[in-house]
Amino acid sequence: MPIKVLVIDDSALVRSLLTEIINATPDLRVVGTAPDPLAARQRIKELNPDVLTLDVEMPKMDGLAFLEKLMRLRPMPVVMVSSLTEKSSAVTLKALELGAFDFITKPKIDIRSGLMEYAEELAEKIRCARLSFKRRGSVPGVAPPVEAKLSADAVLPNRRQHFSTTEKVVAVGSSTGGTEALKTFLTALPADCPGILITQHMPETFTRTFAARLDGLCALAVKEAEHGDRVLPGHAYIAPGNRHMLLSRSGANYTIALDDGPPVSRHRPSVDVLFRSTANCAADNSLGIILTGMGDDGAAGMLEMHNAGARTLAQDEESCVVFGMPREAIARGGVDEVVPLSEMAGRLIGWLASHGKRSFRV
Repeated sequence: MPIKVLVIDDSALVRSLLTEIINATPDLRVVGTAPDPLAARQRIKELNPDVLTLDVEMPKMDGLAFLEKLMRLRPMPVVMVSSLTEKSSAVTLKALELGAFDFITKPKIDIRSGLMEYAEELAEKIRCARLSFKRRGSVPGVAPPVEAKLSADAVLPNRRQHFSTTEKVVAVGSSTGGTEALKTFLTALPADCPGILITQHMPETFTRTFAARLDGLCALAVKEAEHGDRVLPGHAYIAPGNRHMLLSRSGANYTIALDDGPPVSRHRPSVDVLFRSTANCAADNSLGIILTGMGDDGAAGMLEMHNAGARTLAQDEESCVVFGMPREAIARGGVDEVVPLSEMAGRLIGWLASHGKRSFRV
């Protein structure tokens, strides 16, 4: 049976376009639409949909209030449809905290062609939302076939650099479900951790808002990365949307380089790019972590980190929203240990202790 979808959006044009996109996919079917949350409540009772798409900014009832009530009274999979604005970014991140599965971005101009570009991504997220809700962790995690898939070779060569240093660095990659997983992981860490570089699949404006939100919650200082930033202990750096983040070196110091190269593993920023650069620059002085997400971005890069002597960890299936990225990294042989999310911070602390970072306070 096709997955039944209810589209909730105050724009008649967007409702029509989303209906057209979803109904063009054989295994999905729009069973109804609603212009606001009040109408949606009745439509949910009448149509019993499997998945909702929900506009971020809604009339008559605040979208977050609607989502909170929905998750408390009738939990179901929700994919948010968000505009690329600071306000929408903040609301979308709050929606993910409340239980929304994931989001797609709504273009500011030329809405039709913009939404059509997201057709495959939207369909995949609706499928994964439904599957994840039914059997958490059982989603295949297959990336949508929207374009030729490039490796990290498109951005930087796989070439080890030799430096004499004992400074540690942590590289983290995540996608669907990653915003909440990263919050859980980072808030459990003390302020004197080594520098942490994070690639989370997110569009522009979202990463800056996300970094600011984490900065207010963590003992670590969290910021959106800038080209040339020195990687400092006690700091976490979020790759900016639509730019690759690479670990680099300047003398004895780790630094950050941003790159506008083509998408790698269909993503920019790409986890594979971050992991390869970490293998090249830090080798056995690094720890690689791959968290929840669809697809296989990061699997090849994690194997390169593992082969360079880094310690590598993957989030376990039970605690993942989507087990795609960790599963693929494990299958390729690049993972040293599979770890529940709740224990990930402890593993990092243990790795530091075993590598002689005596100043680290547990």
